[in-house]
Amino acid sequence: MTILVTGATGAVGSHLVNALLDQGETVRALSRDPGKVSLPAAVEAVAGDLGDASTLGDLVFGGVRQAFVFPAESGVEAFMTAAIAAGVERFVVLSSLAAAKEHARDEGSASQLHHTAIEAAVTSRTDAWTILRPGTFANNLLAWAWPTRNGWPIRAPYLRSTQAPIHEADIADAAAAALLRDALIGRAIPLTGPQSLTRAEQIAAIGAGIGHELRSVEITPEEFRADVGEFIPEPIVAMLLAYWHDTLTEPDRVRPGVTELTGRPGRTLVQWAHDHRTDFASVTER
Repeated sequence: MTILVTGATGAVGSHLVNALLDQGETVRALSRDPGKVSLPAAVEAVAGDLGDASTLGDLVFGGVRQAFVFPAESGVEAFMTAAIAAGVERFVVLSSLAAAKEHARDEGSASQLHHTAIEAAVTSRTDAWTILRPGTFANNLLAWAWPTRNGWPIRAPYLRSTQAPIHEADIADAAAAALLRDALIGRAIPLTGPQSLTRAEQIAAIGAGIGHELRSVEITPEEFRADVGEFIPEPIVAMLLAYWHDTLTEPDRVRPGVTELTGRPGRTLVQWAHDHRTDFASVTER
């Protein structure tokens, strides 16, 4: 049988494709323009749009038993309706820990609203689901790559707040396990990185991973808004600031989900930085 991966060229999806191939699975990747994507030769790339039912037919779903559902901005209602009609039997959904609404800050946040809707689009149509709820992605720290490449200090608020960033490859490995283990059906599984680190410690970990000590400057929330307001929508800025503020006094808890699903500890932030060292390298270092 074939496993369908949506979002196959993204940070998680690209790792998931390789994880499934490494386990001998047959993989099909859904893309709006498969001619422009770079995927391993063993992967069958097909055209389709999660939000457009007219693009989701036999070429997408033929022979597919399991599907990985990427939380597309346009929603996944059309995809789920078409997939179930085509006989897809089970789904692994990439969601967010915000959807669990464990904290007051989550209720009504941009991430909670979006991912709750994604989860509902799946769970309202089938009982054969597994939901993965990662916390903060280590990839969010790529926002610090630009100043690092230029030799500038990292400007960030709440340097004493504490999170547990997760490597995207660990989410992918967890997703591969969930796709292949029926015992996980019906579970929503929180995922985090293996270490809860202050933002100052995260900067130090990135420096250790790339082999350069990094400098930082703590700024106010108002200064952060001024720095990023042109590039990040205000609801996202508000969500981030609330999260960092709250984790000053209530640090992120490390969750066992990655170890439970993969049988090994999650990758450290130092490892993530090493894996992304070219993103942080200056032009002369590349």
